[in-house]
Amino acid sequence: MEKIRKIFKNERFLLLLFAVPFVVFIFMFAYVPLFGWAYAFLNYRPGIPLSNTPFVGLYNFRLIFTFYSRQVLAALRNTLVFAGLGIAFSWLPMVFAIFLNEIRSVKFKRLTQTLTTLPNFISWVIVFSLAFAMFNTHGLVNQLLLRFNIIETPTMLLGNVNAVYIFQTMLGWWKGMGWAAIIYIAAITGIDSELYDAASVDGAGRFARMWYITFPGLLPTYLVLLILGIGNILSVGFEQYFVFQNPMTAPRIEVIDVFVYRVGLLNRDFSFATAVGISRSFISITLLFAANLIAKKIRGHEII
Repeated sequence: MEKIRKIFKNERFLLLLFAVPFVVFIFMFAYVPLFGWAYAFLNYRPGIPLSNTPFVGLYNFRLIFTFYSRQVLAALRNTLVFAGLGIAFSWLPMVFAIFLNEIRSVKFKRLTQTLTTLPNFISWVIVFSLAFAMFNTHGLVNQLLLRFNIIETPTMLLGNVNAVYIFQTMLGWWKGMGWAAIIYIAAITGIDSELYDAASVDGAGRFARMWYITFPGLLPTYLVLLILGIGNILSVGFEQYFVFQNPMTAPRIEVIDVFVYRVGLLNRDFSFATAVGISRSFISITLLFAANLIAKKIRGHEII
């Protein structure tokens, strides 16, 4: 009994014990589903036992480059465009956090942070409802533009295939800007305050302190998040593009996740959808390690 008491009094053992439920959770929901990759090598049909399902090898992977090649390329193009826009403007949350940190009024700062973080907790279904109410032909935006003679005829923005990339990217910024800035706000608190005091004594203004102290202090955090974003370049999401998809915008808004849903669940081609998912995972892992290697050469150390 005395040995058992000593074990439970050991802080390392207690910390390890606290981590066990989370490890089990990750194992159950991140690794156990990997057994489903077996469907990619079978000609699976619902209702047929796996023992009676014919083995087809890499047939479903070959379909990516043959029968479904045009659809896969279209979905890949859309995914890369959305991901590219996201990476190109990934610095916006950092800049927003820097300016938010410069607000003197604590109440106004908290109000601004709350209002910009709140959209992250709004469902994409509700966001679509709000966007439809504002941007349809009889919506608020069109009515204001018509009243001020800025346009002559109303425009259905949600059905404009040429505006899909920009419009969806801006919706993503509105929804996630405040939430993405939280990690930068936390990183700002880790910057040594003596640096700001020394800069003030030397006569540096607010913008000079932001440029020479805050920005370099946040750059390592930005690079880490950028590398992780590159690793997830093929996982731009599902809910947003699924909700906003319609027959007019489908050619530009169907990303890989939506394509997998359509082929796998709607067309019931589970094996091919699994093969696409596996291919995407391997490409994402390759990009992640490539970005990590580049970061090692630039910064001198890697993050994984």
